[in-house]
Amino acid sequence: QVQLVESGGGTVQAGGSLRLSCAASRSISFINTMGWYRQAPEKQRELVATITRGGSTNYADSVKGRFAIFRNSAMNTVWLQMNNLKPEDTAVYYCDIKGEWDYWGQGTQVTVSS
Repeated sequence: QVQLVESGGGTVQAGGSLRLSCAASRSISFINTMGWYRQAPEKQRELVATITRGGSTNYADSVKGRFAIFRNSAMNTVWLQMNNLKPEDTAVYYCDIKGEWDYWGQGTQVTVSS
């Protein structure tokens, strides 16, 4: 069974940076998209950024210009570089890899203090 292991969350002051990483425990076949989602308290989970097999990226309007998603060529690790963090970025961040199945990480907390 594939597990996605996330790391890099934490607490940072507004304007700071964090880098999240997500590594698959073994190779995943037929990957279409790798991405990051987030869920703030009492809010629905929302898309943050995705990257396709071909390298095309997509970002939520709220993070454009501040966040960057990238992956390795083996497509078993995906990162989210978060710059100029804002208090409204506070949430649990989840990685997602869509292959033959849809795999989710356990979530990592990001807290941005003002």
